[in-house]
Amino acid sequence: MNRPRPASHLIHRHLRQTPPVVGAAAGMVVHDREGRRYLDASGGAAVSSLGHAHPEVLAAMHAQIDRNAYAHTAFFTCEAAEELAARLAADAPGDLDQVYLVSGGSEAMETALKLARQYFVEAGETQRSVFIARRQSYHGNTLGALAIGGNEWRRRPFAPLLMDVARVAPCFEYRERAPDQSLEAYTASLLRELEDTIIATGPQRIIGFCAETVVGATAGAVPPTPGYFRGVRSLCDKYGILWIADEVMCGMGRTGTLYAFEQEGVLPDLVVLGKGLGAGYQPIGAVLARAPVVERLRQGSGIFMHGHTYMGHPVAAAAALAVQQVIRRDNLLGAVTGRGAVLRTMLREALGGHPHVGDIRGRGLLIGVELVRDRATREPFDPALALHAAIKREAMACGLMVYPMGGTIDGVRGDHVLLAPPFIASDADLAEITDRLAQAVKRAIAGAS
Repeated sequence: MNRPRPASHLIHRHLRQTPPVVGAAAGMVVHDREGRRYLDASGGAAVSSLGHAHPEVLAAMHAQIDRNAYAHTAFFTCEAAEELAARLAADAPGDLDQVYLVSGGSEAMETALKLARQYFVEAGETQRSVFIARRQSYHGNTLGALAIGGNEWRRRPFAPLLMDVARVAPCFEYRERAPDQSLEAYTASLLRELEDTIIATGPQRIIGFCAETVVGATAGAVPPTPGYFRGVRSLCDKYGILWIADEVMCGMGRTGTLYAFEQEGVLPDLVVLGKGLGAGYQPIGAVLARAPVVERLRQGSGIFMHGHTYMGHPVAAAAALAVQQVIRRDNLLGAVTGRGAVLRTMLREALGGHPHVGDIRGRGLLIGVELVRDRATREPFDPALALHAAIKREAMACGLMVYPMGGTIDGVRGDHVLLAPPFIASDADLAEITDRLAQAVKRAIAGAS
């Protein structure tokens, strides 16, 4: 069937529809060009941690543009990038004090993979070529990051282009812990599987294990079970492999501590950052590495065989530095913890008894609401209904921006809604989010029945 060609020449995410044109945004609110108002309950994609049009961040960007808008890192470094790296290193625990700045989360993941590989190459361990990652995970859309990710729906069209990755189960208590299994036994079973996979693959062939500290988009704000990452750290140390923590979505204060892994009481070897690092004001991502990882390269070849045109971009670094300074000055990490608890309470009061809401979970202001056809059995809705898409449509019609996804369970089955409002949200904002989401869920489910 011939379809009319769209008026826009821009390749949009959905090729048969064009989204509204944004007009202006400030604080928690985005207006489209027609004047319709949307409350931003997801920070876009968990990006806008300070909301929109923060005056101090805009001022920092203007000042940097006036001074210098771009300098290639093969020729110069810049004060903004140096200061941002120093800020991130000072705020990170332990010896996690080496910083590589890029343009976003996927670039940062690619950087971490290559840095981890070169770490072993510098020691003559060139046989190390395998990463271990989890099923139903997401680490970015570039080919290396997509290969590490375990979301089959995203991977399937590009599978012939992707490197092989060893897989283990996700830490997803709501979906995978048996009714008669204790939390401790469930966690122990995950760690046994990881160790068995390391042994079966051959420790001498493995570069590292990669996982989101708190799972974001693919499963909907799934926190780790107590002791899980302590066990991961122990196994990585035992077998001499690196642990890469993906905190593109859950990092930079989103869960109530600047780095989400701080709540686990352990230290990764590499940490991947994006989204909240610059809060959407400029494209930026970063990798933090422990000092010994970079020191091996420094004492060996003396060069990291990697690079991007816009790495360490002065305006992006200035924006991110301003964002991190505001978060620190205004004590927004404490606000995230408190407001996250308030929002979860509101959601449980409004939706906790809903026959089709199976779980409300998360940490800080990263919260997931999972929808089910049957609460008792946790049976999901038929994927053909695309309930998540219906919820997004109804939410937008209610003037609410949320981040729903399908394939929560295995990339095909399951629906959830991700909430990640800006750290500046008031109790009134949280109440409005809850009320509008409840309306959107009610209307979407009614339409699917």
